[in-house]
Amino acid sequence: MPILEFKNVSKNYNHMTQALTDVSFSVEEGEFLSIIGPSGAGKSTLMRCTNRLVDATEGTIIFDEHDVINAGKSEIRQIRKKIGMIFQHYNLVDRLSVIENVLHGRLGHKLSITGAIGHYSEQEKESAFEILEKLGLTEHAYKRCDKLSGGQKQRVGIARAIMQTPRMILCDEPIASLDPNSSKIIMDHLQNINQTMKITCICNLHQVDVAMRYSKRIIGVTSGKIVFDGPPDQLTKPIIHKIYQSNEGELITDVG
Repeated sequence: MPILEFKNVSKNYNHMTQALTDVSFSVEEGEFLSIIGPSGAGKSTLMRCTNRLVDATEGTIIFDEHDVINAGKSEIRQIRKKIGMIFQHYNLVDRLSVIENVLHGRLGHKLSITGAIGHYSEQEKESAFEILEKLGLTEHAYKRCDKLSGGQKQRVGIARAIMQTPRMILCDEPIASLDPNSSKIIMDHLQNINQTMKITCICNLHQVDVAMRYSKRIIGVTSGKIVFDGPPDQLTKPIIHKIYQSNEGELITDVG
């Protein structure tokens, strides 16, 4: 059974802007899937419908046997515990330390008052340091996040997501704000997490070459519709042109 299914999902903003139209696809557990397309194509909306940060207008979304669209508050909380999210602009608390930001990944597993006072078990703290070590951040554990580079901040974001012990991680343009070297480091870490921890990874990317290098499967989105769904070796220049309505997808910064 797929871990995620979209069935005829549409999203309309304010009865005017059609962000998604009749989107259907499924994701198997352990997949590394990239979603590509031009700015405004609906990639972020698609991703945010997955964990109900955005409410779909029509259709069905099933994640890990949960009916996402019809879930009540308690069930949404359960869904979000199982889905880590990595953001383009990091969404860290800059005034807090790296280790504090990573531990925030456990907040969804705690009673609100316990989380509010920052009470974490020794086991949780040990797990956080183990994750930081894997991501090469141990020496920055007590540094404030506003003192880090963009690439370091994104690694903290990855660590926070892993700290949730998620079934799936959503990566919303995770390298859009980074230079090529930092981008490669981030994508290598995401690939390693996917392969070694068997965490399903869905990644919104604007860089076609990066998607082709790291993904087993690519979905191309244009004007809120899926126009391609297949392996990287089937992503030809005419299809790229169809996705981007131009040669934009070919004019990209190489990573690595």
